Amino acid sequence: MNPPNLLRTSAFRLTLLYAALFIVSMLALLGFVYWNTIRYLDEQTDQSVAAEVDEFRQQYRELGILGVRETIAQRVQAFEDAEQIYLLATSDHTPVTGNLLQWPAALDQNLGWADLDVSVWEQEEGQAENARVRMLAISLPSGYRLLVGRNLHEREELYAHALRILAAAMGLSLVIALVSGLVMSRGILRRIETINRTGGSIMAGHLEQRMPVTGSGDEFDQLAANLNAMLDQIQRLMEGMRQVTDNVAHDLRGPLNRLHSRLEVVLLAPRDVDEYRSAIQQVLADIDSLLHTFNALLSIAQAESGAERSAWEQIDLSTLAREIAEFYQPLAEDKGLEFTQDVAPGLSLLGNRHLLAQVFGNLLDNAVKYTPRGGVIHLGARTSDGAIKVLVTDNGRGVPIEMRQKVLERFVRLETSRTTPGNGLGLSLVRAVAQLHEAKLELSDAQPGLTVTLRFEGVNARPHSKPYWRSTPACF
Repeated sequence: MNPPNLLRTSAFRLTLLYAALFIVSMLALLGFVYWNTIRYLDEQTDQSVAAEVDEFRQQYRELGILGVRETIAQRVQAFEDAEQIYLLATSDHTPVTGNLLQWPAALDQNLGWADLDVSVWEQEEGQAENARVRMLAISLPSGYRLLVGRNLHEREELYAHALRILAAAMGLSLVIALVSGLVMSRGILRRIETINRTGGSIMAGHLEQRMPVTGSGDEFDQLAANLNAMLDQIQRLMEGMRQVTDNVAHDLRGPLNRLHSRLEVVLLAPRDVDEYRSAIQQVLADIDSLLHTFNALLSIAQAESGAERSAWEQIDLSTLAREIAEFYQPLAEDKGLEFTQDVAPGLSLLGNRHLLAQVFGNLLDNAVKYTPRGGVIHLGARTSDGAIKVLVTDNGRGVPIEMRQKVLERFVRLETSRTTPGNGLGLSLVRAVAQLHEAKLELSDAQPGLTVTLRFEGVNARPHSKPYWRSTPACF
């Protein structure tokens, strides 16, 4: 599998998007800082000019026009670089004193604040220079006019410098974002490529392959762990399917061979009516066995899939358990077994009556079948910690601990010779129905024998799936 082109990957496009968002965010932040800085400097300039104008008004009230004139002359001499702008003029705009060569024409009629390009006398240079000035013009009593301002060239240089810094910061941020994005994209792409490569190997038939997990616990590790769990489940299902296929072929081959042989024997020579009747009865018995196996498989498949949703009802579990016990008690006694029951009254849950009857029948049938003469079988049902517990106990040969999960699978039987009646589907149906009703199924040692426990949690809650089932015989 060829590695993807970096520039065409979603990871790179996502990186570009994040880089763009980062740049926009940085631009907004720096622009806000720049705007607030400029506004602060403008406010400082205006406050300084306004304070000086107030000072000149006070001097005029105390010393008259001569005091104002003398102060302006002193300040012009003190600030030879013409950073501070002063002009005292008569009512007809004739300059009296200051470093501004003439009264600005824009202020002939309207006094107040203004930003103007004017000609300022540079005391240090001995010549006039054009400058951008922030100024405030007022009128004094007796017709004089006063103009105070600040040269804006330093502020404009600061503005330009700030803009250059802003542009440099934007460029540097863009480079950092792109480089970081490329590095992160390559790291992400390496992990994605590893998953793709492993997936390709699995699709090629290497089903034992699994997604690598780094142990970091990040999203890729979680994805890999989920994929591995899914692959494990698929592998288990495929192995189960192979096993089921083998077991179905084995269990069906016997009845089909018997059918074939009996029909051939019947056709070899003419028979009387009784012989034909006997042969047909034997054939029907074999067909019933085949149908029983297929019905059991269908019931398990329906229970696992949750098909059809109409047969849920509130079940009197106590009555149901006693009815099943009454059916199997004579069978147990005929075999020389002691059958006991301890079913608490008033047990009730929401579920499928036919399926639960099949479950109890399967468990009691297995207990009767595998418990030797003189043994004991017990059926119990009671509440425990807000749940209903149903258990079937016998003192037969039991199930080895290493086989207790295995026997819940289809067609698995402890008797490898498969000579006793049955098809190995009984406990598979029990497990499927337990899962459908959200019940916990447990096989434990009865010392000797086996105890099968069903624990129905949340018995007052409706299960998630509600299939409808036809009543079928117990799976022996």
